[in-house]
Amino acid sequence: MDLLQSYAPDDASSPEEAAASSPDSSPLRLPSKSAAPAVDDTALALSAAASASRPLDPSLHLVAFNPTADQLWAPVLGPQHPHAPISSASGNRNHKLGHVEDAAVLPFLFDEQYNTFHRFGYAADPSGLHIVGDAAPQAAEPDTVYNLAPSEHKRRRLQSKEDNQDGPLPPEAKNPASDEWVLHNKQSPWAGKKEAPPAELTDEQRQYAEAHAAKKAEKEARGEGKEKAEVVVKSTFHGKEERDYQGRSWITPPKDAKAANDHCYIPKRCVHEWVGHTKGVSAIRFFPKYGHLLLSASMDCKIKIWDVLESRTCMRTYMGHSKAVRDISFSNDGTKFLSAGYDRNIQYWDTETGQVISTFSTGKVPYVVKLNPDEDKQHILLAGMSDKKIVQWDMKSGQITQEYDQHLGAVNTITFVDNNRRFVTSSDDKSLRVWEFGIPVVIKYISEPHMHSMPSIALHPNSNWLAAQSLDNQILIYSTKERFQLNKKKRFAGHIVAGYACQVNFSPDGRFVMSGDGEGSCWFWDWKSCRRFKTLKCHNGVCIGCEWHPLETSKVATCGWDGVIKYWGLKFGQKGCLRRLEVFHDSPIHEG
Repeated sequence: MDLLQSYAPDDASSPEEAAASSPDSSPLRLPSKSAAPAVDDTALALSAAASASRPLDPSLHLVAFNPTADQLWAPVLGPQHPHAPISSASGNRNHKLGHVEDAAVLPFLFDEQYNTFHRFGYAADPSGLHIVGDAAPQAAEPDTVYNLAPSEHKRRRLQSKEDNQDGPLPPEAKNPASDEWVLHNKQSPWAGKKEAPPAELTDEQRQYAEAHAAKKAEKEARGEGKEKAEVVVKSTFHGKEERDYQGRSWITPPKDAKAANDHCYIPKRCVHEWVGHTKGVSAIRFFPKYGHLLLSASMDCKIKIWDVLESRTCMRTYMGHSKAVRDISFSNDGTKFLSAGYDRNIQYWDTETGQVISTFSTGKVPYVVKLNPDEDKQHILLAGMSDKKIVQWDMKSGQITQEYDQHLGAVNTITFVDNNRRFVTSSDDKSLRVWEFGIPVVIKYISEPHMHSMPSIALHPNSNWLAAQSLDNQILIYSTKERFQLNKKKRFAGHIVAGYACQVNFSPDGRFVMSGDGEGSCWFWDWKSCRRFKTLKCHNGVCIGCEWHPLETSKVATCGWDGVIKYWGLKFGQKGCLRRLEVFHDSPIHEG
C-alpha cells in the first residue's frame, strides 16, 4: 500500500482524495492509455478526398476502394490514345460504328432490309418494332424493295431522275429520235443493237451451209411423211385355202403328230431355208406342243408364220407395227400370240384370221412380252419395259392391274418358275430379281460385282435350272429352288455373244444346251459334262435366235440378222440345204 501511495501526486491534499486513498475506500481507477501507434490522419483524409473526386480507370480489373455509382457511370475523361483499341467502356461500343449484337435473321429478310436501306434510306431493325435510317417511310407500313409493284418501281425511278435534274425536261427529250433524248440519256436507243456488216463466206463455209440446209430440208420432209403416214393393220394369207374339205383351219395341228424318239440328236445339215423377210429376223417361235408352224418377227416391221411339216411355205403375214418387232410369244394353244415392237405398242393377234384383238401401250418400248402359262390366267399379260418396269395387264378389261418397279435398267426377260407361282426377270442393271406373281415385292435379289447383263434366259425341261446368257461370253446356270443359287460346277463358254442378245435354249430332253453367237454360229454343249458338242455355221451375220423342235427331236430352227431362217436336221443334201423357198414382198411363192 505504501508503494501505491507513492504514486499519488504531491498536491493531493483535499479530503476527497484523502478518503479515496484510505484502505477502506473503493479500488483506484487508473487513467486510460492507448497501445496503438500514433498515426497521421492527414494523409488518409487527403487520399479519401482524392479517390472520391478522381475518375475510375476502365482498364483496371481490381479496385482498392468501393466506388460510388457516379464514379462507375462517369464518362472517361482526358484524351484517348491514338493507337489504343476502342474499348467497350466508350459508349458501350464493340464496333467503330457502334454496338453490334447477334440476331437470328433469315437470309431473305436480311437481304430485303439491306437492299431497302440502300434503296430508300430506311430499314426495320431485327425486332421489327422500329425503323432505323435517315429517311422516314411515307406510309404507315413501310414498303420494301420486294413488295413494290413494277409500276411503282418505274414511277420512283423516273421521280428520282427528275429530282436529280436541274430543271424540267423539254418536250423533245421524250422523243428517242431527238438529240435532246440522247443528251439526257447519255446513250443512243440503238446502242448495242448495231450489227456489223455480214462478212463474206468462204467457199468451204458456203458448201457446208448448203449441205446442212439440204440435210435439214430432207429430214423435215421425211418427218412430215411419217406424220402423214398411218399404220394400217392388215394381214395377208399366202396359203391355198384357209380351211380344208373337212372344215379344219389351217392352224390345226396334224392328228398323228407325236415325238418319234425320246432322245434328241444334234442336227448336221441345213434341210431348208425360209427367205421372206427383207431385214434381219429378231425372234422365232415354234407352235406350242406340235411345232407344225413357225412364227418369226423381223426388223422389217412384219411378222410371218411358216409351214414346217408339209409345204414349208409362208402361210400368213401380219402387218401392224410401224417399227421393228422386238419379241413375240404364243398362247398355250397357239391360237393367239403377242407381239412387241419398237413403236411402243403391244398387239394381241388372232393367229388364224390375222386380226388384232387388242393393243396395249404405256408410251415406253416393250422389250419382252409373256402370257401367264396357267390355263386359267391366259388373259394376264406381262411386259418388260424400257422404263425399268414390268407391267401387268388384264386383257379382258384392258386395264393395268400391277406394276413391278424395282429394276434399275430396262427389263430384258421374264421367265416363270415354281409352277408359275413366281417369275424371274433380268435387266440391264446386271441383276436378277425373283417376284411372287401378283405381288410387286422382290423376294430374291441376285447381283454380284462380277455379273454382266443377261439378255436371254431359258428354263430347263425339268424346271429345276435356269440358263442365263451372260454378256461376258458364257452361260450361267441358276437353281430354281428357294435360294436361286448359282451352280458353279456348270458353265458353258466358248462362243462370242458380247453386245448381242443371242437366245439360249435347251433340247426337249434336256441333254443339250444351245445358243447362237455374234459370228453367225450355233453352239451345242452337253448338259452333264459342259463340253462343247458341235458348232454349226448358220448365218452370215449374227445368229440371234435358235429353237429346238418340240416333236422332231433332231430338228433345230435358227434365225439371224441376214434375214434368213434356217431349218437344220440329220437329212443329208448336196450343199447343205436341200430346198430353198423365197417370198419377195408378200408375192406368190417361188420355188428354187
